[in-house]
Amino acid sequence: MDPRALQATSVKARDEDSSATPQALRITAASSNPAMFTLPWHKPLVQWPAELLANLPRGISRHVVRFVHVGDEVYAMKEITQSVAEREYELLRRLQKLELPTVSPVAVVTGRRTPEGEPLEAILVTRHLKFSLPYRALFARNLRPDTAERLIDALAVLMVRLHLMGFYWGDVSLSNVLFLRDADSFAAFLVDAETGDLHANLTNGRREYDIDLARTNIIGELMDLNSGNLLPAEVDEVEVGNRLAERYHSLWSALTDVDSFSPNEMWKIEQRVNKLNELGFDVDELEMKTDTDGNRVLVRPRVVDAGYASRKLLRLTGLDVQENQARRLLNDLDAYRASTWRQGEDLEIVATDWMREMFEPTVRMIPQEYRSQIQPAQFFHEILTHRWYLAEKAGHDIPMAEAVESYIQKVLPQYKLDDQAMEDINSEADSGVVDDDASCYNPEDDPDAAVWSRFFLAAPPCK
Repeated sequence: MDPRALQATSVKARDEDSSATPQALRITAASSNPAMFTLPWHKPLVQWPAELLANLPRGISRHVVRFVHVGDEVYAMKEITQSVAEREYELLRRLQKLELPTVSPVAVVTGRRTPEGEPLEAILVTRHLKFSLPYRALFARNLRPDTAERLIDALAVLMVRLHLMGFYWGDVSLSNVLFLRDADSFAAFLVDAETGDLHANLTNGRREYDIDLARTNIIGELMDLNSGNLLPAEVDEVEVGNRLAERYHSLWSALTDVDSFSPNEMWKIEQRVNKLNELGFDVDELEMKTDTDGNRVLVRPRVVDAGYASRKLLRLTGLDVQENQARRLLNDLDAYRASTWRQGEDLEIVATDWMREMFEPTVRMIPQEYRSQIQPAQFFHEILTHRWYLAEKAGHDIPMAEAVESYIQKVLPQYKLDDQAMEDINSEADSGVVDDDASCYNPEDDPDAAVWSRFFLAAPPCK
């Protein structure tokens, strides 16, 4: 296993049947935030005062989840059993060390008790992923008809990245992912690692199980959206579910297959590397060997991680953005370089001027009330797209400032969720919470429970 993952945490997860419960409050944190000690840990999470809570859309979960203001930051709090909290905290720490797209673990809080001495469940604390949304919140907005397919493509990339590092998920669904806009696509981040496990190498059987489970869950989730009139009529839920398996296998093949070339076709090696870079993946090394008769060269790339374009942009400008956003910004940087006749200058110097003259003045125009709704890089990308449409319609170039004003008035308001939509999303999220002490549910008491149990929950129906 990657040594970075082996040294990622100081928490030793307890066995499920362990009875060792801390007698006093214990906070094991990945980073220090003194405000953590001021929170009402002696109360169940559902009873925490409203002034502490951040009104952000939540995804469906079996557990009570709340977003909480802690000093200047917003944390996600999930109330779960101690063994599960410690194990998930440990896994998330390891995945973070491997630089995989997951939420950041902050702390695990155990030994919680009411003033009367009654034990309370542990709480797993993660940092809120800024600008991200659960899939149901995305469909509550007026999005393009292909939104479902773009989300599936993002999930396929996430699964491939996790599997390449040996992570078996065990509970893949749209509900266990947060999505960030990434230019015209989305980037997916793992939120729930309760059922996951990290291996030195992942077997094909485990990979295929994750794929099959993801397909089944996605079809169910999209059917649920359809029943709530949130899914465009032209979307075929089964077809979208099948798309995940197709996209996953296509990407996995591109990243892991061994290519065979004749000795006079070595230029194809560079072509293979360029293709992987275009997919957003860096190649650390190439393993090359000849076959038994020496007539063919076998080449296997060692892909280290996604982020080829984003790392290049970070090096040039200091901007830390998603991969497709980075590609768009790099393209605009190249266009700026050409338009200013500076192809002969060092790109680092041109990038500094592009930041000062183009990027920074544009993103400073984001209205205050939207600065928590849209990333600066996404804003800049959408301005470029909007400016192109305006120019095509007008038949001539449009000044950047004019394009920004038009975008703010006509497009940006779509980013806001109204109060009723927010209330509906969070009420639906809470409807998925079940009592961990309950061993079954009664379909007669809750006709929808059978559907939720099939796709989200672990509790079986009562006999």
